[in-house]
Amino acid sequence: MITHRELFLKNVAQTSDFPLALEFERAEGIYMYDKTGKGYIDLISGIGVSNVGHRHPKVVEAIHNQVDKYLHLMVYGEYVQSPQVLLAEALCKTLVHSAGAKPVLDNVYFTNSGTEAVEGAMKLAKRFTGRQEIISCFNAYHGATQGALSMSGSENFKRNFRPLLPETKQINHGNFEDIQKITERTAAIFIEVIGGESGVRVPDKEYFIELRKQCDLTGTLLIIDEIQTGFGRTGTFWAFEQYGFYPDVLLCAKGMGGGMPIGAFIANQNVMGVFKNNPILGHITTFGGHPVSCAVSLATLNVILEENLLNNVKAKAQLFRQLLVHEKIKEVRNQGLMMAVEFEDFDTLKSIIDRAILNGVITDWFLFCDNSMRIAPPLVITEEEIRLACETILEAI
Repeated sequence: MITHRELFLKNVAQTSDFPLALEFERAEGIYMYDKTGKGYIDLISGIGVSNVGHRHPKVVEAIHNQVDKYLHLMVYGEYVQSPQVLLAEALCKTLVHSAGAKPVLDNVYFTNSGTEAVEGAMKLAKRFTGRQEIISCFNAYHGATQGALSMSGSENFKRNFRPLLPETKQINHGNFEDIQKITERTAAIFIEVIGGESGVRVPDKEYFIELRKQCDLTGTLLIIDEIQTGFGRTGTFWAFEQYGFYPDVLLCAKGMGGGMPIGAFIANQNVMGVFKNNPILGHITTFGGHPVSCAVSLATLNVILEENLLNNVKAKAQLFRQLLVHEKIKEVRNQGLMMAVEFEDFDTLKSIIDRAILNGVITDWFLFCDNSMRIAPPLVITEEEIRLACETILEAI
């Protein structure tokens, strides 16, 4: 009989010639289990998704409760659906305390993914400002669809898919001089608070203050991509809270869904209102804001707040830093539990990653920083589990 692995290689589209092809049967907390029952510590949270762990009981309960009521009705139409409404309200409440004098972000457009949130926000920026130029950062990743790919900071990922969108250009993340490249021609700048796929690059706190000033001066929308950093990853619910500024549009996904597919872009009603006319239905989606995904996202948000998961992020990150000391480790960079452990080169790192997987710890590297190990565990990871994971990584080194 043909095995699942053989079917996987035959019928499921591959994006590399060397997939891990690990076959898991269940997952819970920080662990994933294969067919033999062997447990693997998931130190990457499914690439920043499982912030509250795999199959958190309240997430599973939310799925069951919503499935018993209804599934897809019609997402963007005339129906008031409580999962959407309650999640939108809860998201906006997380943003009120940071608003200061800026307009509150109080209007949520739900999507299926982070990439779709990026695409919607690109359209929003062009429509609201009447401008075409979009700026992003070198070595940034905002998604793989053609609009999002146009903003990618790596020509290696773009060259064989050209032509892409015109009027897109890049600046250097954290570089004060490059801020001046934002002008009255610029519709928006899309930027991560912490450079993610560039290998966890943490900017000077003054950088975003100056960036905010330049956007205000030129009438440019400051669009913050918190697809990786949102929902507690860096120790505050949103990473931008630590930098003393407020965005015009906020993007989120990944950890937002507790394991279910969902994303969103959030703005104020004045900005979002441009989708209502010229043309009507300026941005639409069939499944964005699916009721099950929204119910799970709300449960995830509540778990983070009610279980005080933010309180221990800094201490857990510090424990990782204390334990991951070795002559082959060149540097450890982090903001909360978003971490990069740098080695000499990719070959060195890849052999360590492979060895760690054999011993039951899953890590990864970064798209634009392939000599650094990605560590972004579920926020529920315990001190004992951190020690076990680090012991395994050190043994692999």
